[in-house]
Amino acid sequence: MIKSSILEKDSRTQLARFILSGCWILFIFSCAEGQKPTVPTSTLYFPPNEGTFWEKQPIQELGWDGVKFAAFLAWLPTQDTRAFIILKDGKIVTEEYWGDKLTGVGKMDQNSYWYWASAGKTITATLVGIAENQKLLKTSDNSQKYLGEGWTSLNNIQESNIQLIDQLTMSTGLDDGVANPDDTNPSSLRYLAEPGERWAYHNAPYTLLEQVVQNASGMSFQKYFEENLGSKIGMKGFWQKTGFNNVFYSDARSFARFGLLLLADGNWDGNQIWFGDFFDELSKSSQNLNRSYGYLTWLNGQGSYMLPQSQIIFPGMLVPNGPVDMYQAMGKNGQFLMVVPSEGLVIARMGGSGENSLVSFLLISDIWNRLKPVIK
Repeated sequence: MIKSSILEKDSRTQLARFILSGCWILFIFSCAEGQKPTVPTSTLYFPPNEGTFWEKQPIQELGWDGVKFAAFLAWLPTQDTRAFIILKDGKIVTEEYWGDKLTGVGKMDQNSYWYWASAGKTITATLVGIAENQKLLKTSDNSQKYLGEGWTSLNNIQESNIQLIDQLTMSTGLDDGVANPDDTNPSSLRYLAEPGERWAYHNAPYTLLEQVVQNASGMSFQKYFEENLGSKIGMKGFWQKTGFNNVFYSDARSFARFGLLLLADGNWDGNQIWFGDFFDELSKSSQNLNRSYGYLTWLNGQGSYMLPQSQIIFPGMLVPNGPVDMYQAMGKNGQFLMVVPSEGLVIARMGGSGENSLVSFLLISDIWNRLKPVIK
């Protein structure tokens, strides 16, 4: 059951967005909590793991509105978009680059690396799922099994109640209101609620999943990624420690490759990378508090949603004009990887954003306000 909550002053813009969207209650609860459509792998194109060749899909063959699409592409760089790719059934519909590289030297192009920010959380969830496939861990295991006793400041009974699944669903009950919610030191991991009773977008418990994978596999996180995911789909990239965070960097095509693998339910051109219940649940509501959150992955089409740094539960879909079955990896400054199974679409966006928020919800809504009329 959705918990009631008093609206905070700083959330009026979200309430206004809901009212203006026209997503009334009767519509909301008829929207969408059914099964995710499955895309037959045989209908998908997969680019070679080596080289730069990637088959194209002309927009004229899709029946999309070319005039509106041109206007949409012209709008994207005004929002500090640096890279933008749309795949239809695995083929490139558009691939565009604007502005300077992350280093500030040279212009963005196909080989330019950019940060994923929190969109990298979905990679981490994927690697945890692969580790479970390999029987290296179970998501029902106590986190202490991999992080040791005393990884938090909780007493042993409280700490032993936290499981890996709680870290995957942002529901550890640890206090995200500490001075630095990215701090993974035990002194900053404090008790606030029992696991599963409170959803909060809390980076520190998430970040420690990387240590879980390392301890379970006996490999560095980078090596585990390369051997079990990156090399299997031609996905380039590296993890870079930034403060307490571990941030993933890649080119835009690698961003899109990962989205295509998600679209194909873990099957890359006949090679099954992952399988099982974990991945069946990754893009479904993972708990009853924030229905729009799966395993470190955001969901559209649900009856309600919560936002980072807030305990308000808003009625309606996260992206009102977005496809009901869309799910997405989302990071600060508008790092978006959107997967739409019903349309066979993968959309990758890298760049900056004027929003001062951990996840750019207004920008992704603006994108779909303009893209929806294009797709007839």
